Amino acid sequence: MSLPARIAVLAVAFAAVVAGGIFVVVHYMLGSTPPTVDFTAGHASGQPVNMTIQIDPVNDASSTPDWVSFFVKSPQSGQWVHSTIWQLPANTRINVTAYEFDTCDPLRNQYWGRVTGTVGGVMYVSGEAAGVNGRVSLVNSDTTCGVAHTLTVPGIGLNVPFEGVLYTANNQCTHAPCVLSQTHTVTRFSFITRAAGEYRWQCFIPCGLATDDGNGHAMSTLGFMAGFLKVVA
Repeated sequence: MSLPARIAVLAVAFAAVVAGGIFVVVHYMLGSTPPTVDFTAGHASGQPVNMTIQIDPVNDASSTPDWVSFFVKSPQSGQWVHSTIWQLPANTRINVTAYEFDTCDPLRNQYWGRVTGTVGGVMYVSGEAAGVNGRVSLVNSDTTCGVAHTLTVPGIGLNVPFEGVLYTANNQCTHAPCVLSQTHTVTRFSFITRAAGEYRWQCFIPCGLATDDGNGHAMSTLGFMAGFLKVVA
């Protein structure tokens, strides 16, 4: 192949790589930003904020219905919102109720079964699961059903492992947002927000199917298993 031909081939290949990179940035980072769910409107200083979330094995996006996903209940409408960007007041206690509808798996790393960064270093678990109930500081997937997903905010040291439901459980959720008549576990915990800023969070249980390490697809996409706490003064 002549030198000009080689240059032309390299130029085409380079353009294809650049185009692919632009597509990824636009499609996954810029084009699919979920709405911000605001918990600061009307909040009285010094009072706690109550937040309710659910973690589903499916979602309501027609393009990726088989992706696992978080939903959050809007404090204004009371409706479930498909978003992982939550605005919270700074230096405030956040009381969270989490409904986990997805199934449990053994952990690759038992570290993610530890509860950290919550008030008292604990969470409270109930529901159809195999092993832990009540006041919990560790979900040991070597001896229990295991953890379905986590809510992990490295910037504030928060890690909450949500115990999943049994694979053999009846009446499992197949359409999101799930409803409480379907099999689920319930986890309640509280944490304190820090100074104003944006704190990235995500699930650290690899569940991105069809990716080598499980950390692609839903795991790395805003609105599904990754998001931000927008903490404002």
